[in-house]
Amino acid sequence: MPAKEKNRCTWCLGFEQYIDYHDKEWGVPVHDDRTHFEFLLLEGAQAGLSWSMILKKRDGYRKAFADFDPAKVAKFTPAKIEKLLQNPAIVRNKLKVHSAVNNAKCFLEVQKEFGSFDKYIWQFVNGKPIDGKLKNLKQIRPTTKESDALSKDLQKRGFKFVGSTVIYAHMQACGLVNDHVMDCFRYKEVQKLK
Repeated sequence: MPAKEKNRCTWCLGFEQYIDYHDKEWGVPVHDDRTHFEFLLLEGAQAGLSWSMILKKRDGYRKAFADFDPAKVAKFTPAKIEKLLQNPAIVRNKLKVHSAVNNAKCFLEVQKEFGSFDKYIWQFVNGKPIDGKLKNLKQIRPTTKESDALSKDLQKRGFKFVGSTVIYAHMQACGLVNDHVMDCFRYKEVQKLK
């Protein structure tokens, strides 16, 4: 069925890459630590910007940040960071680039403590996705009590650019919450992935 014939969350209809992301990734429960790190890095980069801009730069981020390997990113030197700040394939914000390296180090600490970042993050939703039960996009909230708690805990652990709004976006992207509107074709598909 052609993309335009399916009922979708309207936020994704701007361009084909956005539709593809919505149809294949957004809201699918993630249990892979590298994918969690990728989205933490990308969501942090997106703070104050549009997700569509970050999505268009995703390949640039993948190359610049060692295929989202937190162990490699944690070892980035000041010289490597300076080089990244000249890279037009990413958002060249000094605080965001430094926070990505800082967050990689914090991510490794969480893995050490919990065995995996996945085990750590899913405890904030009691191990299963929250069903947003949205009838329309106006019902999407920017934060929840779960994102508030996760954000606070991440900040306590030294993470940067992890405010509750950023973290709620991470939870949506990584399937800790299903915020597809209920008449979107992906809503039921994602519900089955619990």
